[in-house]
Amino acid sequence: MTRPALRLPTGVGTGIGSMPGTDPREAVRIAAGEVDLPFLSELPARGVGADMIGRTGALLVELPVDMVHRTYRLVDHPNTTTRRAHDWLRWDLDALEEHWETSGRHGGIVKVQACGPLTLSAHVELRGGHKIVKDRGAVRDVTASLTEGLREHVAQVRRRVGADVVVQLDEPDAGRVIDGTVPPLTRLDPIRPIPAPEAAELLQSLIDAVDAPVLLHSCNSPRWDLTNLLSGIALSLDVTDLRPTVDYDPLGTFLDRGGVLAAGLVPTSEPTEPLHAEPLARDLAGLIDRIGLPRAVLRDNLLVTPTCGLAGATPSWATRALTLSSEVAAGLAADPDFAAAE
Repeated sequence: MTRPALRLPTGVGTGIGSMPGTDPREAVRIAAGEVDLPFLSELPARGVGADMIGRTGALLVELPVDMVHRTYRLVDHPNTTTRRAHDWLRWDLDALEEHWETSGRHGGIVKVQACGPLTLSAHVELRGGHKIVKDRGAVRDVTASLTEGLREHVAQVRRRVGADVVVQLDEPDAGRVIDGTVPPLTRLDPIRPIPAPEAAELLQSLIDAVDAPVLLHSCNSPRWDLTNLLSGIALSLDVTDLRPTVDYDPLGTFLDRGGVLAAGLVPTSEPTEPLHAEPLARDLAGLIDRIGLPRAVLRDNLLVTPTCGLAGATPSWATRALTLSSEVAAGLAADPDFAAAE
């Protein structure tokens, strides 16, 4: 299959995915109203099946997931957890479609989110209680199932709202999988690491088959040993926590080659002092200056986001954080020097 050209818009704001509250209509209203790249919100406050892992479990094809002893586990047959997760997702899609109709939107681009296969395999158990990541064959099966489910999900969003779709893969635990630090069932039965080339091969198989541009996201430190082996992706990183001696060079190389970065910049919790777009833009411009790239990167290669998901934020700050993301991105897109670095 030929990969679609990367259609991620730059110079816009978007969210990471999770939002506070339990009302999908309100979440869609904010996510579509405050940013130029709307996203299908996740509402983990609803409970089991609505969190990052449970929601992705709803996308798996012919691999039902249940909650067993406070942990998700693959099971033989669909169950209450499976049905609940499917219901949450369906209601979220209904809310998205309703908003598109009532607001008169036509087409555009929508971002959807799901756990990548590495993080999913690090959290979900096999039927015997071991994490999926312990069994290489099971990891491949989960990757194939998730790929098929994401393809169906993307197609459904396209049918419902007529929009192009960007897929965000959340891989916060990719590093633990590569390093072999996923907690095992017992200390006497450790889980072997999956080397970065093998992990990249699994991810690349999904990226190449999902039929949509892919944004690879992690709120943790970047794993360049993994991302440097991948092609056809944009990156979503918390740029407020980058390590100069470790992250600046590979990020600079990625951007210099035309890569697109969703820069996590706006805090997820409301600060004690009022926060405005210009100082945030100055921080982002200063980062690009320190890396040694031209200011045009701020216009041509970047989106702006909160540093991570907003599930723990107040509704008012979640709205403000998204607004700030859009304001910073729009200001830098119009004039990369509008907030000159100090």
